[in-house]
Amino acid sequence: MGEKMATREAYGKALAQLALEDKRVVVLDADLSKSTKTVDFAAVAPERFFNVGIAEGNMAGIAAGLAASGKVPFYSSFAVFAVGRAFEQIRNSIAYPGLNVKIAASHAGITVGEDGGSHQSVEDIALMRVLPGMTVVVPCDGLETMQATKALAEYYGPAYLRLGRLPVAPVNDDSYQFQLGKGVLLKEGKDIAIFACGMMVGLALEAAELLAEEGICAAVANIHTIKPLDEEFVLGLTADCGAAISVEEHSIIGGLGSALAETFCENTPIPFSRVGIEDKFGQSGSPDALLSQYGLTASAIAAKAKKTLARK
Repeated sequence: MGEKMATREAYGKALAQLALEDKRVVVLDADLSKSTKTVDFAAVAPERFFNVGIAEGNMAGIAAGLAASGKVPFYSSFAVFAVGRAFEQIRNSIAYPGLNVKIAASHAGITVGEDGGSHQSVEDIALMRVLPGMTVVVPCDGLETMQATKALAEYYGPAYLRLGRLPVAPVNDDSYQFQLGKGVLLKEGKDIAIFACGMMVGLALEAAELLAEEGICAAVANIHTIKPLDEEFVLGLTADCGAAISVEEHSIIGGLGSALAETFCENTPIPFSRVGIEDKFGQSGSPDALLSQYGLTASAIAAKAKKTLARK
């Protein structure tokens, strides 16, 4: 097991490399660069870094203008502000004209911890997923984040990259190659498929180990790209398993679970359950305590898998 790294840390490292590799890349931040780690880019290319202050809507508009001028802008803030406060500007100035802006939001989900519910975005995937043409990526570890950041720099179009504050253990090894829009099978199985994104991928693998102790063979898949969803991969895996659950550090409304439910309903209805935050806001507490409180643990995932299996 390698060293833990927060996905926001990996994002900063990737930006610093992009600063040297691609002169088109510019970075904007809303006075949170030390927290979002865009400070790493500023240290390498200060002339292409813009701190716009606490003005997220303006930041989205500036990013749109830079994209229209041929630049590749990444803009960052905490998720609750980057997409919540600036939603109208994202919709009308970025998504509507299809501009090449990358929104990289950190401090997503309840693992923000003691900052509390006002700063814990549990609805950001839903907000971005609903926008026409918006690509949505939720990487699971540091390596995947670095590769995803670079892939989005090459991809043309609006995109949302969801990042976390909490250091997470690596899921992938050095042979891993990120492919935008492609699901990744991490563990084969025949009884039930566990689809996860972000930091929940590691917990999904732990849940599969718990299930194996009870003779249940669970497949585990990393769905790093929520939109566009890799429907061919998802339907193929569920055809083999006949049941599935989703796992995400986000509301069960509008995120990965909703995307999968829509796909199953329209193509091949199967026993399916969603593990996530059940129509609630976050609250202040340590990340581990909050994960336990909201049922986002390996044991809770395994329990939901067993209940879902009983419906086969």
